[in-house]
Amino acid sequence: MRLPRPFYQLPVLIDAARLRAEVDSLPDAAWEAHPDQVPGNSAARLISTVGLESDAVTGQMRPTRWLQSLPYLRQVLASFGVVWSRSRLMRLAPYTGVPEHADINYNWHTRVRVHIPVHTSADVRFVCDGEAVHMAAGEAWIFDNWRRHRVENNFCGERIHLVADTTGTSAFWRLACGAKPPRAQWRPIPWRPEVDAQPLTEADQRAPVMAPAEVQWLLADLESELTPAADTPEQQARVARFSAIMESFVCDWRQLCALHGLHGAGRTEFQRLIATVHEAIQLVSDGLTMRMNGIPALQVLEKRVLNHLLGVATPAPPARHRDRRLEQPVVIVAAPRSGSTLLFETLACSPAFNTFGGEAHWLIEEIAALRPGAPGIASNRLTAREATPAVIATIRQSALARLQGPDGTAPADTAALLEKTPKNSLRIPFLVEAFPDARFIFLWRDPRENVSSIMEAWRTGGWVTYPALPGWHGPWSLLLPPGWEAQRGATLAQLAAWQWRTANETALADLAQLPRDRWIAVGYDDLLADPQATVQRLCDFANVPFDAALQARTAAAAPLSRSTHTPPLAEKWRRNEAAILGVLPEAQDCWQRLRALS
Repeated sequence: MRLPRPFYQLPVLIDAARLRAEVDSLPDAAWEAHPDQVPGNSAARLISTVGLESDAVTGQMRPTRWLQSLPYLRQVLASFGVVWSRSRLMRLAPYTGVPEHADINYNWHTRVRVHIPVHTSADVRFVCDGEAVHMAAGEAWIFDNWRRHRVENNFCGERIHLVADTTGTSAFWRLACGAKPPRAQWRPIPWRPEVDAQPLTEADQRAPVMAPAEVQWLLADLESELTPAADTPEQQARVARFSAIMESFVCDWRQLCALHGLHGAGRTEFQRLIATVHEAIQLVSDGLTMRMNGIPALQVLEKRVLNHLLGVATPAPPARHRDRRLEQPVVIVAAPRSGSTLLFETLACSPAFNTFGGEAHWLIEEIAALRPGAPGIASNRLTAREATPAVIATIRQSALARLQGPDGTAPADTAALLEKTPKNSLRIPFLVEAFPDARFIFLWRDPRENVSSIMEAWRTGGWVTYPALPGWHGPWSLLLPPGWEAQRGATLAQLAAWQWRTANETALADLAQLPRDRWIAVGYDDLLADPQATVQRLCDFANVPFDAALQARTAAAAPLSRSTHTPPLAEKWRRNEAAILGVLPEAQDCWQRLRALS
């Protein structure tokens, strides 16, 4: 957020010793490397998207398990009376720092970062726009992150700051930027053991389409900072042309919003307009920068405005020229070996669904550019970025060519597509881009049973997905999450638990970006205990009838699915009990979140 001056100290008194003791109690597992791999930088996430191990700045913000273990830190955050966005403990290794930069993303236009030092020394300096300060332990500061800033840790120990983001209430801004009282009158924030404070956290702030008034406001602010490289006629002409393109863009955006509304209809036309203005600005933006920080104007336009004009699309009315067989597909997402084949085969018996006859690994990986090992593709993780128009056209064409009805019959024109491939638990943003009105059934299973089944799948060699994965000794089985390289040397139980946790946490985080009516969660145990009630609930969600075929299928004991390795038995996971109990603590937090869905 842009501020009148680089730094402001808030007149509050925080119990630095108490705060330091809590932070020192965090286990090593709480700390993760900086998402941009900045050397010496690491963080412990406190408030994140749905409380998961995520560095995203959008979506419903929730406390993480680490914040829940820090009662005084929660009291400190709650004491400000503001709504918090992404918040973390930021750690710098000895003699390292944060390189000079300016925060230009859309998220930072209206949010400020509160810094509360936990571990520091007089040799730590925070520099903003050439002004340097030392933030002492227990103090609270904000700064203008639109200006160029950096951090220097010239100390032999670690520097740790609590860094919390907020837009701030009016009372917060009076406290932060108003006249400072004498230090004896500063507001203390004492430790109160009887208080279980819970900080306020942001709800999902995104809309499918940015409102014209906000677009105009963002562009006007950008233009107020627009500066040419030199005061020459050519550069002044570039400034004038830049402004004219922005003015035209606002008019056209307002007209599209008037035509389609702000709920996601007409997405292609919005995207076309964005691409057109981006191309036009590229031709005139050379030499144009921001006055305060010198960042190229095109870069700021992209990161602050163009990349955030469209959020997640909501279902649009079916267009006549589109094939109805691909409208509102139902995608089962689940970790491997979690019972998704049983659920798929149950639903697929209904003529209300078309399918591909089984798992559709080919749908994605027949496209060479999307296979692991292709440039920029290191795993099965795919996002909207990979869903280019050409890729989407290829996928939809392949899907139509291989559709079939129950038992291999001809596909029905009025039936919905039902798909299930475990790798898709890592591809939800990609699938949303390819099928904008897709709905998702999220199936999860007790980690003890699921991890045991994954272990058996690896042992049998019957679920090999990558026979020769570069950098991995031997074949790879099941889905390939990001960061698989770090699993070299892991035990089979550790590897299986990591696959289970990554699949479920990634799916949870991605689904949280969608409107709640776009997905439904179901436990495997519920499916087994009461298949009729569970399947009827899923039919209601998918807007398909609980027809005679489904009623007959769920009235009797469920048949073995085609992917069954050994017949199901109660407590079968205890064959691997010792190994599973050793890795179960790593799954506890995710397991708790999954149970809460029920």
